[in-house]
Amino acid sequence: MAKFDPAQHVRDVRSEVAKVTWPSRKETLITTGLVLAMSALAAVFFLVADQIIAFAMRGLFGLG
Repeated sequence: MAKFDPAQHVRDVRSEVAKVTWPSRKETLITTGLVLAMSALAAVFFLVADQIIAFAMRGLFGLG
């Protein structure tokens, strides 16, 4: 079994982090905006779907 070398591990991590392509501030803001917009759209969709199902259940079974 190989012996763990903390110093080598830190060097390996730093070398891997240097290879990462980090997004620009503009890309981050655009992506964040898209995530928020899609989350809001999904929330509205499920709200409408829930209201339609509730309306159907009230009409069908007289519940609610």
